Amino acid sequence: MFTKILIANRGEIACRVIKTARRMGIATVAVYSDADATARHVRLADEAVHIGPAAARESYLVGEKILAAARATGAQAIHPGYGFLSENEAFAEACAEEGIVFIGPPASAIRAMGSKSAAKSLMEKAGVPLTPGYHGDEQNPALLEKEAGRIGYPVLIKATAGGGGKGMRRVDKAEDFAAALASCMRESKSAFGDDRVLVEQYVLQPRHIEIQVFADTLGHCVYLFERDCSVQRRHQKVLEEAPAPGMTEERRAAMGKAATEAAKAVGYVGAGTVEFIAHPDGRFYFMEMNTRLQVEHPVTEMITGLDLVEWQLRVAAGEPLPLRQDELSISGHAIEARIYAEDPDRGFLPSTGKLVHLVAPAESADVRVDTGVEQGDSITPFYDPMIAKLIVHAPDRETALARMQQALAAYRIVGVANNVEFLGRLIATPSFANAALDTALIEREQARLAPPAGDPPEDAWLVAAFAEAEQALDASSVRGRGGPEADSPWRTLDAWRLNGQAWWRLGFRAGETLREVDVVARREGGWDFLFEGRQMRASGRRALDGDLEATIGGRRFAAAVVAQGEKRHVFIGGRSIVLVHADPLGVAGADHEEEGSGLLSPMPGKVIALLAKPGAAVEKGAPLLVLEAMKMEHTISAPHAGTVKSFRFAAGDQVDEGVELVEFD
Repeated sequence: MFTKILIANRGEIACRVIKTARRMGIATVAVYSDADATARHVRLADEAVHIGPAAARESYLVGEKILAAARATGAQAIHPGYGFLSENEAFAEACAEEGIVFIGPPASAIRAMGSKSAAKSLMEKAGVPLTPGYHGDEQNPALLEKEAGRIGYPVLIKATAGGGGKGMRRVDKAEDFAAALASCMRESKSAFGDDRVLVEQYVLQPRHIEIQVFADTLGHCVYLFERDCSVQRRHQKVLEEAPAPGMTEERRAAMGKAATEAAKAVGYVGAGTVEFIAHPDGRFYFMEMNTRLQVEHPVTEMITGLDLVEWQLRVAAGEPLPLRQDELSISGHAIEARIYAEDPDRGFLPSTGKLVHLVAPAESADVRVDTGVEQGDSITPFYDPMIAKLIVHAPDRETALARMQQALAAYRIVGVANNVEFLGRLIATPSFANAALDTALIEREQARLAPPAGDPPEDAWLVAAFAEAEQALDASSVRGRGGPEADSPWRTLDAWRLNGQAWWRLGFRAGETLREVDVVARREGGWDFLFEGRQMRASGRRALDGDLEATIGGRRFAAAVVAQGEKRHVFIGGRSIVLVHADPLGVAGADHEEEGSGLLSPMPGKVIALLAKPGAAVEKGAPLLVLEAMKMEHTISAPHAGTVKSFRFAAGDQVDEGVELVEFD
C-alpha cells in the first residue's frame, strides 16, 4: 500500500480522499491555486504545494505542475478526483513515465472511452444499443447541421470530451442549430481543451441510469448496482438516488452485464461509470462511460456500505477487488442533493461571495455531508459553485425522502444565493415523490418549483422580532456588565419605568411591504408583542449561532435568524426568507437608484463573445453577448426591442457583478 499520495484536485472530492487516506494511514499532499490558498482541502492535508494562478488552465489543468509537486514531496501516487485531469490520457501516460501511480484506469482505457464518439463506435462494434446519431470525426459545421437534419429534431449536441452538462445543448429546430453548435464548441474548448462534438437524437421522456463498475489489475470486474440521475437542469444532475426506482432484477442484471462487458472491452482498471439512456418500456441505450469516480458515488456507498475511494487506493496498489459480484448486495435507499451557490430564481446563475454563515445538518449514520468549504470561506468565479453534497439513507425510499426534507430544512447558508429551498420544493413535487422520473422533470414541475408568491408568512415577521428583542437584551446586558454603570436602570430592558411600561417598535421590510411589531419587556422574562392589532406573549431562547426556540402567541417555533448588516435571514419551515431591519420612520425606497439604460452583468465572469454590432437595431430576446463563469456560458439578451449603442467591454475582459455591459436604448 502507498505511504503518501497527492490529490490533484480541490473542493469536496479532495477533502473526501484525504479523509479516507488518513483512515488508511496514508499521508496526503494537496495542491492549490492562488484562489485556494486557505481552502479546506489545503488545511486538511499533511502537506500542500502551490501550483499557480486561480485560472484552472494555469494551475489544476497543468499536468507538469502536478507531477513536479509529486516529485518534490515524494508522493507515490496521484488521485485525480473528478474533473480537471481525471480523464486526461496524456496525464495518465506522463504519470506512468515518471513511475508515479495514476489512481485510475490506464491511458488506453481513457483514450477508448474519453471521447464520446470513439466510445460509441467501440460499443457499436460490441453490439451495445446506441442512440441514433452522428459520432464521426468530421467536425465541419455544415456537415454537423446536415447530420442533425438526417437524425431529426430535436437533437442533442454534446462535447465528445465533456461531462457535467458542459458543452451540451438541446436543439429543437434547424434555425437554432448553428448558434447552439458555436456555443457548445466554445464551452467545450474552455472546459476540456477540446471543441469536438457529436450529435444524436434527443430521446423524449428518458431516464438517465448509470451503472457503477469496478475492475482490478487481475482481470476481475464487478458492478455495484445502479443510480438514477434523471433529475437534471441544463443537463447537469441535481438529485441522484440508488437504487433506481422501479428497477427489476432482470433489467439490473442486463444493464450490469452490459456495463462490465464495456469495461472489460477496454482493459479497464479502477472505478468507472457506464451511463445509459433508459426508456420506460425497458429499452436502454449506451450513452457514455466516465473513466473516473462520479460526483454521485456516495449514494452507492450508502446502499452497499463500502468506501469506493478505499477500493480505488487498494486496486491502484495492485490488490484484488475486496468483494466478488455474489458478495455485493443492496441495503435500503439513498438520495443525494447537490447544494450549489446559484440562484434558481435567476435561471440558476452562479453566485459568488463569502459564506458569512454556514450551518449544515448534523451528520449521522444516515445523514452525510461532503463539502470542501466551511463558514468564512468564499465561493469564487473560477471553479464549480458546489457548496456540498447532502446524502441521506433510509430503509426505504419514502423514509429517505422525509429524511432529506428534514436535512434540507436544517441547512443555513448566508452570503451567497443557493438552491437549498429549491431542492426542498423539488423533493416535494408529485413527480419526484411518486418516482415519475425523467430528465424533463424540472421543466414539467416548473409551476410547483417557483417560490411562493406574496409577502412572507406571519411566522417570519414574529420570529424576526423575537430574535431582534433577544439580541437587544443580550447587548444591553453585555454593555452594562462589570462597568461603572452596571446597576444603572437605564441599561435594563425590563418593563419598569417611572411613568409606565418601556416599549419600542421594530420594523421589517420585504420588498415594498413594511410591518411593525411593538415590543414590551416583561419583568419576569420574555416579551409582550403587539402585531397588527393583536397582543401576544413571547418567550424562549436564542443561541449565538442564530438558532432559536420560541413560543409566541401560544405557538411553538423552531427557527433561526441570522443578521447580515441590515438584512435578517429567517430560516423557518424549510424556507429562507430575507427581511430588512427598517427604521419605521424612514422613507420606503429612499435609497433606491433609478434604473439606467444599460444592461448589467448578473455575475462575475469573462466576456467571451460579442454577438451584436454597435448601432444595430435588435428585437426583444436577441443575444447581445456571452459571459463565461464557472466553466459555463451565459447569454445576455436584449430585454426589449431597441438599439445597441455600445459595448463597455471587449471579448476576453473580466467583469464584476453589477457592472454595465451594454449601453442600450
